[in-house]
Amino acid sequence: MEIPHVKAIIPARFSDHRGFFSEIYNKGCLTEYGIDLDFVQDNHSFSTQKGTVRGLHFQTPPFAQDKLISVLKGSVLDVAVDMRKGSPDFGKHVAVVLSAEEGKQLLVPIGFAHGFCTLEPDTQVFYKVTNYYSPEHDKGVYWADSDIGIDWPVSEATAYLSEKDGRLPRLAELPNYFVYEGSGA
Repeated sequence: MEIPHVKAIIPARFSDHRGFFSEIYNKGCLTEYGIDLDFVQDNHSFSTQKGTVRGLHFQTPPFAQDKLISVLKGSVLDVAVDMRKGSPDFGKHVAVVLSAEEGKQLLVPIGFAHGFCTLEPDTQVFYKVTNYYSPEHDKGVYWADSDIGIDWPVSEATAYLSEKDGRLPRLAELPNYFVYEGSGA
């Protein structure tokens, strides 16, 4: 991973002639790897079109959220952008392909904007969050901000977006919502 606070997680899968079984969330296993989070809400999105972009979203304190992202059907390019003022990685991003076939997950910590682009039609994304949704604290940064430089698999002209996501500000236009607190942040 390019930014150590963003973590890829690959749950074990047990396969046979019927398919597979996997624990996509096991608090005890995550705790063994130093991830001790209390998730309070599960979210599920369905995107019909390949090239659908959702994000880059985050919630501000006191409703900031850690997110654990999984893909249940299809695949996405999943992105986390460091929004922590003073971080050596401020404005940098991690981009990882997540697919239902592989089962890899991405842990996006508080202080990062999160978004994804679907790589297949009829893609379903499931994610756990550590705080409840709060409309007043719901913020975002423009997904195609050239200062961030994400290599999206779609262009601004061909992406399927919500009106809201198409109007989000660029990173340079945002106040500092998060502060980097050193290597343990």
